[in-house]
Amino acid sequence: MANTPFRRHKTWVHEGGISTPLIAHWPRGIAARGELRHRPGHVIDVVPTLLELAGGKPAEGSPGRSLVPAFARDGAMVHEYLWWQHEGNRAIRVGDWKLVAAGEKAAWELFDLGSDRGETADLAAKNPGKVRELEALWTARRDEFYAQARANAPGEK
Repeated sequence: MANTPFRRHKTWVHEGGISTPLIAHWPRGIAARGELRHRPGHVIDVVPTLLELAGGKPAEGSPGRSLVPAFARDGAMVHEYLWWQHEGNRAIRVGDWKLVAAGEKAAWELFDLGSDRGETADLAAKNPGKVRELEALWTARRDEFYAQARANAPGEK
């Protein structure tokens, strides 16, 4: 699948691979009709959303956020960061800054999605401090998520 005008396509973590619209329809629960939301969500938000709607709560430390506030108004839901690792491709987004690499050994690229949603101008060379900052956050989250997965794996202690 292609996602014109964004870079790359599914399996990648550039905007063309991760930007997919969500259409939510729930006449009794969503008063808004035909409105757009501009804050990004993530697949990790689906479970917290369903749990909230069912009267439950997500597990402590879950990185996902309920989309229910976004159903009511634009800008109601904000992530501290969005993190990806898929088929060796990796990325992290904090605010409008996005650090992305096409492969496990590929160099990081840095984009300001606020002014360049199409990821056309790599700012990594001009902002090495931001690259280091976001890479450290990406690595810390990877280590945290790996540890969490191992702790919950059958037979692991």
